[in-house]
Amino acid sequence: MKNEGKELRQPIVCVLGHVDHGKTTLLDAIRGTSIAKKEEGGITQRIGATEIDITRIKKIAQQTGSKSLFTIPGLLFVDTPGHVAFSNMRSRGGALADIAILVIDINEGIKPQTEESINILKKFKTPFIIAANKVDLIDFAIPVKDCSFKTFFAAQREEFKNILDDKIYKVVNSLYTFGFPSERYDRISDFSKNVAIIPVSAKNKIGIQDILLIIAGLAQKFLEESISRKYGTARATVMEVKKEESLGNILDSILYQGELRKGASIALNTREGPAKTKIKALFLNQKTSSSKLVEVEKVEPASGVRILISDKLNVIPGSPLIEIENDEREAYEEILKETAVTLDLSEHGVTLRADTLGSLEAIAYELSEKGIKIRNAQIGLISRRDVIDVATLQEPLDRIILGFNVEILPEAKDVLLNQDVGVINGGIIYSLVQQCEEWINTRTRDIEEERKKGMSVPSKFKIIPEYVFRANKPVIVGVKIEGGRIKVGDNLIREDGRYAGTIKSIREGELSKKFAEAPSEVAVAIDGVTLNRQIFPDEPIYTDITEETVKVLRLKPMDEATMKTLEEIIKIKRKENKFWGTKA
Repeated sequence: MKNEGKELRQPIVCVLGHVDHGKTTLLDAIRGTSIAKKEEGGITQRIGATEIDITRIKKIAQQTGSKSLFTIPGLLFVDTPGHVAFSNMRSRGGALADIAILVIDINEGIKPQTEESINILKKFKTPFIIAANKVDLIDFAIPVKDCSFKTFFAAQREEFKNILDDKIYKVVNSLYTFGFPSERYDRISDFSKNVAIIPVSAKNKIGIQDILLIIAGLAQKFLEESISRKYGTARATVMEVKKEESLGNILDSILYQGELRKGASIALNTREGPAKTKIKALFLNQKTSSSKLVEVEKVEPASGVRILISDKLNVIPGSPLIEIENDEREAYEEILKETAVTLDLSEHGVTLRADTLGSLEAIAYELSEKGIKIRNAQIGLISRRDVIDVATLQEPLDRIILGFNVEILPEAKDVLLNQDVGVINGGIIYSLVQQCEEWINTRTRDIEEERKKGMSVPSKFKIIPEYVFRANKPVIVGVKIEGGRIKVGDNLIREDGRYAGTIKSIREGELSKKFAEAPSEVAVAIDGVTLNRQIFPDEPIYTDITEETVKVLRLKPMDEATMKTLEEIIKIKRKENKFWGTKA
């Protein structure tokens, strides 16, 4: 019996979460096999999608006394975990995944990649549940394996139950700050208003059947419209591209609409633009084996399918695959529209290179959250041209390239040896963004240091009465620097604007210095004045700056203390010229 006559396809399920929180182990437990045991190489290696037949879920329902009536044919789990994989799987601009599992280590809570995953789930408005993993590692846990959470929980002591509740409510509170009310799944009366938290141990296969039941139930009840089987033009998303010398180009894909047949013409997006090719062969996972593939004549949605194509094309992972029924131009237009990079770019900012459009969007979102702007963003490797382009930028803070899951070409590495360009390359977004922030902060400090060396910085100090060593020719005194940075050669002024000498030398203990900055105490030799005539202990003395310095600092301000000192000097200067500094 079908809901209102609608034929439903398998919901597509994706797994996200922070590194080391157990995403891959959870997928292993759901599939009932180990990824580590997959066969190596060739066409026998399995496709990265696992079908869970509805008969398995119905059997679990019977064992637990659930009265759910399932009309979905099963669940399709995408085996590639991670939010980048999730964002790569797209259907007409939206998320391909119908529902997601967010894995959280119950003992660590929400971490940086968890936040990234939550943000991307919010962006695509994808419903999700929480797998609160590693309950077996909680204090006082009594070992139980291969069972439901209810069975596991019943075997536990009160001490364990209390600690588990505390940990779950920490997760509940954290999720609430993101706008998601949540609760442990067996305490929820309305699943449309709360995110379900399922305590699990992926390692010991605790709560796995609960996850399958909850996912199937939610899909059955709330996702009927999105999982209604859609016929017509076949559409898929390319998850992974493999090149086999003996076989040609292989595309591991998720078919989400229409029927795909051997021999059909399809349009794909390549690094050279949209292209046409034919399907030479189609392969599905053999349900009786974890690693064997079986060749088929046709595939129906939703399915993980391996496609062998006729031509050697540089297909971009995360891009659409569209069946060509008549004119390929229509399919090309749709591909270009779907894969167009529509990020908010600025005149200044970082240069970004990534392996897929989904990666670009995910990184761009995280950079924007940190206030980091993007000047240029493209799919592709880091090339010699990229390095030369960035090296010639006028703004030093723009001279950085971020690479996500991409190589730095050898010729680019050669050019980098002679260029002032920062390159940060990696495969974890939060780490990439963190390193970018650190590079910008370090570079900003370095630039400020150079600027201070090249001009007189607005500075203020006072002579310490107890440290007067010589009264004239030159005056040698101990001073306390309250703002800015003094240097040898700085001309000085008093509060009334009169000349207060020139700094001849700076010493800190036995060490001679060219610079000294606030807050510090140093000995200085001041030429051209006499102590207690032109300058006096405990009275403020300022560096004499030019209007050009005011102009520079208004465009690129320094620290708060230096800018406060600048305003004090402007007031002093305007006693003689009320327009001083206004043209700056």
